[in-house]
Amino acid sequence: MYSSLKYIPSIFVKQNPLQFTFFVTSRCNARCPFCFYWQDRHSKQDELSLDEIEKVSRSLGDLLWLLFSGGEIYLRKDLPQIVDAFYRNNHPVIITLPTNGLAPDLILPRTEEILSRSANSTVVVKVSLDGLGEKHDSVRNTPGSFEKAMETWEGLRRLCERYQNLQIGINTVFCRENQDDMDEIIDFVNGLPGCETHTISMVRGNPADGSYKRIDLDKYRRAVDRLETDLKGARPKMYHFTLARLKSAQDLVQRRLIYETLRQGRRQLPCYAGRITAVMNEVGGVFPCEILSDLMGNVRDNGYDLMRVFRSAEADAVRARINKTRCYCSHECYFVTNILFNPRMYGQVIRQYMELPGQSR
Repeated sequence: MYSSLKYIPSIFVKQNPLQFTFFVTSRCNARCPFCFYWQDRHSKQDELSLDEIEKVSRSLGDLLWLLFSGGEIYLRKDLPQIVDAFYRNNHPVIITLPTNGLAPDLILPRTEEILSRSANSTVVVKVSLDGLGEKHDSVRNTPGSFEKAMETWEGLRRLCERYQNLQIGINTVFCRENQDDMDEIIDFVNGLPGCETHTISMVRGNPADGSYKRIDLDKYRRAVDRLETDLKGARPKMYHFTLARLKSAQDLVQRRLIYETLRQGRRQLPCYAGRITAVMNEVGGVFPCEILSDLMGNVRDNGYDLMRVFRSAEADAVRARINKTRCYCSHECYFVTNILFNPRMYGQVIRQYMELPGQSR
């Protein structure tokens, strides 16, 4: 697999983004009231074509972490070809593919095609699970979604038996509607065959139904404390890629920082959004992160050269605003880079690392 160690010596200098998130589509087959991307569902602009995406990928350097988002990403029939463009041109160490699991007939063959084309990358597929049975359907306002998600899960589990670079996990959005069900959800996921990780992500952004953000922060703390206890137990859920134990240690630090960020209502550590991270939406807009609407530019206006956008005066202005306003959020993906690329956090990460079991399940 592509080595992640080559990124460590260069963390102190300005460089190309190491973490890149691509919203491949705003289309979705679910109607989750907590979705922060709901206003983009009916965009009248054409999605970037495969040819356009190929050009964008050629403008980027090597990536440590490539994430796809949307919308439901598997609704794009050319998703395997899109992933392949970045795989060939940017050699990502980790490729993350989230899904609501509603279309196993699309998800399973397209995942297998991605796996067959991406042998040197770790491919992580995260299936959404926000409750059990009808409660999951209710939280997501999408009847039948739990049954379909479980069908998708079983198909992915079988793919794991054939592809060593596939790793699968569950993501749960923590919101008002399921905050009292966390123990039940965690117990279920702990017994789910083939599950390597369970992420609890705080509801974020500006969802269609703002009441989903009226959470009890103490209940979030109890849920992530439960995950920590399980991770330090005899049978932890942990990825098996290189440095996976380090990533798990970072997760422990991250959850505490998210809690403190929300409790105190302020930033806990410097944010590298727009410096070593970049986000592109389905129509070519480039942003520092998924939450901010501060546009750095559009690749369609810049010859599909994302680095021209990333190094532009507009991008510098966005980064300056982030520093000046000291904006804060609970977005887990950005805590990853903000922790792992901040030397002042290494002591906390190492302490957690030493408390973890040496072997994953």
